[in-house]
Amino acid sequence: MPKKEEKPKYRQDEHIVENKELSIWEALIPVFALVGMLAYNVYVFGDDALSGSNQFILLLGGAVAAIVGFFNKVSYKQMIAEVAENVRSTTGALLILLMVGALAGTWLISGIIPAMIYYGLQILNPTIFLAACVIICAIISIATGSSWTTAATVGIALIGIGEALGVSLGMTAGAVLSGAYFGDKMSPLSDTTNLAPAMAGGELFSHIRYMALTTVPTISVTLVVFIILGFTIDTSGVADTESILKNISSSFNINGWLFIVPLVVIFMIVKKTPPLLALLIGTLLGGVFALIFQPEVVTTLGGGSTLTFESAYKGILNAITVDTSIATPDPALNDLFSSGGMAGMLGTIWLIVCAMVFGGIMDGIGALERITESLLKMAKTTFGLFASTVGSCLALNVTASDQYLALVVPGKMFSKAYKDRGLAPENLSRTLEDSGTVTSVLVPWNTCGAYHSGVLGVGVGEYALYAIFNWLSPFMTLLFAAFRIKIKQLATPATA
Repeated sequence: MPKKEEKPKYRQDEHIVENKELSIWEALIPVFALVGMLAYNVYVFGDDALSGSNQFILLLGGAVAAIVGFFNKVSYKQMIAEVAENVRSTTGALLILLMVGALAGTWLISGIIPAMIYYGLQILNPTIFLAACVIICAIISIATGSSWTTAATVGIALIGIGEALGVSLGMTAGAVLSGAYFGDKMSPLSDTTNLAPAMAGGELFSHIRYMALTTVPTISVTLVVFIILGFTIDTSGVADTESILKNISSSFNINGWLFIVPLVVIFMIVKKTPPLLALLIGTLLGGVFALIFQPEVVTTLGGGSTLTFESAYKGILNAITVDTSIATPDPALNDLFSSGGMAGMLGTIWLIVCAMVFGGIMDGIGALERITESLLKMAKTTFGLFASTVGSCLALNVTASDQYLALVVPGKMFSKAYKDRGLAPENLSRTLEDSGTVTSVLVPWNTCGAYHSGVLGVGVGEYALYAIFNWLSPFMTLLFAAFRIKIKQLATPATA
């Protein structure tokens, strides 16, 4: 195999393995096997499937793909090389996950997350809460260019506020992710927003302007649905907001100074500070603020009766690394004020690594290329070309378990076809984002689905229906293609 470029923010220069001996049906064998095994596994284990059994099923799917590869003369060395490349590409994401767990721990014991919930309960109510979640997360995600960071900071706080208000966790997570992915798509700071036009041969700001044509209607419909849901949800389970506020303030020293830490983190990310550095600084500042504003909490976690260097060190490190729970007079708040620390992210990391094994072997045997090539052959019309692109992105999010591959592989395979039909590259880049970027969060074993599920503490199955913007986007782009709305042509078509 040719040596791959040492890079890994984007994967547009990655080699895509071709295997002419592999048939489409052979390429699909591991996919059918994986889907069947996962479906049965989820049926047996239910919500516990992500605790380990799904991870092993992904490895079994990789084993099936390897067997297909051996029968088609693909070497073990080549398959392992692709697995290594896939796992290497997720290094940044895995480290970010660990830091998110650490940050959540210090933001809990410092009172930052409780303060967000405390003030949020006074500002938001169930009627406007879901729509407000969409708008807040959209603004933050546009500013930061990252749905991951938005979910890990503001998203966590909104989940807590929603739970305190008695709003379904699935609804809240769906609203958070709808807003976060709208901002991620439209922000020039987003890696996927830069990657899509790079793959299609377009220009960044032209891509954003053209993408707005389908994205703005989609987010508008999403907001309308959440506004309607706000008037219909039953929150009778919330007994007394005043009592909840009193219990929060009795357990934590709540004040506005605590918001300095999240504002510093958001400012650093807007200034393009590397996410790992921003999260590390946010974690350390959370620890400092815990010592300043919540010394009793730190002392208790450190196993001491008075605040000493040893008890402070132990209390903060415990919050960063392992399960932490803050006792309050309200049993419901006890579940709310808990964090898994870095250890709580290990299950998600485990899932991502296993998903990368499956995706790497599928790429190594040439199955990803063969599946995409077959989809391309079915594109006889302009609508068929758009539909094949959407189908390819969705298939790769499921099979390769990687958002970037869902943009890179179809981008490489379809760019010439769009050009040959006289279609401007903005058509392809928009379709890649409408179907590849946003749907990754709907697949439990995809890196995005695993990440957001782990960070928000809500299963993909719980929020998928309410992630309206995410599943509506592919339909919107197909609707525009079917009625030939704003289908931009090349100035000089390559073919008649």
